[in-house]
Amino acid sequence: MGDIEMARIAGGTVMLHDARRERRWKIRLEPFEIGVYPVTRQLVAELLGEQAPHPRRPATDLSWLRAVRLCNAASEWEGLDPAYTFEGEDVTWHVDSDGYRLPTEAEWEFACRAGSTGPHYGPLAEVAWTAADGCTTPQNVGGKLPNLNGLFDTLGNVWEWCWDLLDPARYGDYRVFRGGGFADDAWSVRASTRRGGAPRMHHDDVGLRLARGGFDAVDAAQGWSAAADRERALTDEPLPPGWTPRR
Repeated sequence: MGDIEMARIAGGTVMLHDARRERRWKIRLEPFEIGVYPVTRQLVAELLGEQAPHPRRPATDLSWLRAVRLCNAASEWEGLDPAYTFEGEDVTWHVDSDGYRLPTEAEWEFACRAGSTGPHYGPLAEVAWTAADGCTTPQNVGGKLPNLNGLFDTLGNVWEWCWDLLDPARYGDYRVFRGGGFADDAWSVRASTRRGGAPRMHHDDVGLRLARGGFDAVDAAQGWSAAADRERALTDEPLPPGWTPRR
């Protein structure tokens, strides 16, 4: 299997924003690594021993559950300790593992922004495949300009799964995906836009980007904690205006 290109991201702070809940919170991050490109069809095919049509396109139609299993497969291929263990469909992230994993939501946004503070890290037409390009499928990775971290396609082309729960009080086990896709307009293709779906959900514009980094903790790291997830699941806050409940 070819090398997985990763970029080293220095530690720092990022402000996350949930517009529907009218909430902002600051996260301090330790250094970590993240993929220069979204995971491609070629990489998935190599991990599974298959052939890939359009090998440089992002891998899509991947559920969150399959995405975390692909992270483990990449770790095992390179002789790293897998980051995840499974009990049925319950997934545990071993945060001290240095194997491949999904980025946390805070890591993803910090890496995407690359020091920028606006909705985009550059002119959208130059950095992202969106509805304005008239695409009907994902495009080959690396076809637009990178951000200042050297990352391609963090905005546009395909949404990318993250580790975090979207809103456990309203959406149960739904997981976050970020970045916008090839069929989305500028309002959705923004560094702060949050969307999500059920762990078994898969669409033709949702893929993943690998991350790495182990931390000295048990069930908390990089803006995520199991305790916070439990607390959020028990909230009795009223449903925010415009929020669509899970059906």
